[in-house]
Amino acid sequence: MFADIVGYTALMESDESLAMNSRERFKNKLEDVLNDHGGRLLAFHGDGALCSFTSTLESVKAATTLQLEMQSSPLVPLRIGIHTGDVLVDGNNIYGDGVNIASRMESFAVPGSIFISSKAYDDIKNQKEVSAISMGRYLLKNVKEQMEIFAINNAGLVIPDAEILEGKGEAVRQKNILVLPFVNMSNDPEQEYFSEGIAEEIINSLVHVQDLKVASRTSSFQFKGQLSDLRDLGKKLKVNTILEGSVRKQGKKIRVTAQLINIDDGYHLWSERYDRELDDIFAIQDEIALAITKKLKVTLDINEKEQITKVYTHDTEAYQLYMKGRYHWNKRNANDLQTSVKYFEEAIAIDPEYALAWAGLSDAYNLLSEYGKHRKRDVFPKAKAAVYKALELDNGLAEAHISLGLLLMLGEWDWINSGKEYRLGLELNPQYATGHHWYAEWLMYQGNFDDAIKEITLAGELDPISLAIKKDKGLVYYYSRQYQKAIDQVKQSLEEDPKFITAHRILSLAYQGNKMYEEAIAENALWEKSIGKDLLTISSRAQIYAAAGQKEEAKKIIDQFTEDDIVNMNDHRNLALIYSELGDNDIAFNYLDRAFSQKDISLTSIKVDPKFDVLRADPRFDGYIKRMNFPG
Repeated sequence: MFADIVGYTALMESDESLAMNSRERFKNKLEDVLNDHGGRLLAFHGDGALCSFTSTLESVKAATTLQLEMQSSPLVPLRIGIHTGDVLVDGNNIYGDGVNIASRMESFAVPGSIFISSKAYDDIKNQKEVSAISMGRYLLKNVKEQMEIFAINNAGLVIPDAEILEGKGEAVRQKNILVLPFVNMSNDPEQEYFSEGIAEEIINSLVHVQDLKVASRTSSFQFKGQLSDLRDLGKKLKVNTILEGSVRKQGKKIRVTAQLINIDDGYHLWSERYDRELDDIFAIQDEIALAITKKLKVTLDINEKEQITKVYTHDTEAYQLYMKGRYHWNKRNANDLQTSVKYFEEAIAIDPEYALAWAGLSDAYNLLSEYGKHRKRDVFPKAKAAVYKALELDNGLAEAHISLGLLLMLGEWDWINSGKEYRLGLELNPQYATGHHWYAEWLMYQGNFDDAIKEITLAGELDPISLAIKKDKGLVYYYSRQYQKAIDQVKQSLEEDPKFITAHRILSLAYQGNKMYEEAIAENALWEKSIGKDLLTISSRAQIYAAAGQKEEAKKIIDQFTEDDIVNMNDHRNLALIYSELGDNDIAFNYLDRAFSQKDISLTSIKVDPKFDVLRADPRFDGYIKRMNFPG
């Protein structure tokens, strides 16, 4: 570990007394943390120190404690660098790769920050006590291989913008790409599904290439039909190449054009036009994907090349039906989701071994419960049967494993096997943002908030446009009782899209957690207004009133519910929460029993939801936690 005071020489010239006091304060605290974390001071010259540790984790803990102390008044502008490697001591000489690279990490750091090498990061990345964020890859002086640099991002530490590091070393730009939706050049607007489908298939092929970062479909399709400046687009999505193209389909003839553009200068790196028969569509997609990897100088291993050229059906009619299904599925509303079910089923009727169509059918049933009026307990069995069929046909479908993980988590509370499915899916496709998003929820429901934040942060890096990911990061903060962070996070998603309905629900929860009840009721009202009053939004309002001590208001609301309303209610958990706030635990547990009998998916949050805190002291509550089958 290298640590030094930034600007010490200049400070000595302007205020020698202040400089000496800063140095003494730094040295004294350094000695304390070394004693506490098994460290050893190898050298202390002027304002800088070189230390060694027997554990990378202990070195990071020591650095964090030291840095946080130096951030308190009077501030000492300290920067710290850490690397794991051999240190050779020969008399008064200390040298070796460990020393050299640690010194380079420190030179990259800024006051208040701790920078570590990728080798050090590998040692601590699975530790709950610390968290780190990548600052990019760099070529370092006298170091043969490029090095990824990480900044420790525990609370209180400084995380600089990557632009600040410019000039400190030669940045290695990651090869990445944004695939824009292809333009439909056909006279028939109903052919839109086909042009979108081609772009989506190319994205799905490229994500299997380890050395290429591919912007998600959500990010890519956000800009459909917009005339955006390429440089602005690249900066927003952190990509340096863009693929755009067009499709003209007439009968059995198709024309596909594609251009690969370098964002920095706007020049075409590659372009091609394909005039083919419709049956050649699979070959065209393969050729485009392979041409991209060649132009970006990405080396493919055998498995990656197989994934790019993999064909899931040879029947073009089934393929077009599948693309129609995905086109309507992506619209995310009840009518289009029903239409997508129809197209997926028609594709399967033509080719019963079409694994992607089975996976699409599962996804459609899954979302019908969220965007339609279908109960999850009614559609989950259909979704589960379809996804199992998809995996029976092709066990290498990463997205299908992720979908199965979600179904096992929400539908069966099978935490062990759902976790296995999430991890397997992410192993097959590490760039699948939705996979990291849902895996973060799996971690969150069990109370593993540090890892949940890491996963959902990674999901956001892979899909920076996704409002759902931004919103659910706020949900992780809410369940971990970091209410102000939750409020700030969810407000970001509303700033980007004021019409983002579900953000009002999460914001209402965060305000309630922060005991800002008027704001919570106001956000709940916006949620009600957006989706229309139903038993869920009304009972949520009653729960806020009850928590705020306005018990008469809460009683007025629930007294209006008929027995039919209660029988048909999807969320008996909400009624349990209302009665718990009203002080009637017996009725609350009665409604919890109803929720459990219906396998209410909202119970997945029972272990971490702050709204359940009023029941946790009741000895009966532990029995409900056990019924959720959380891993020990």
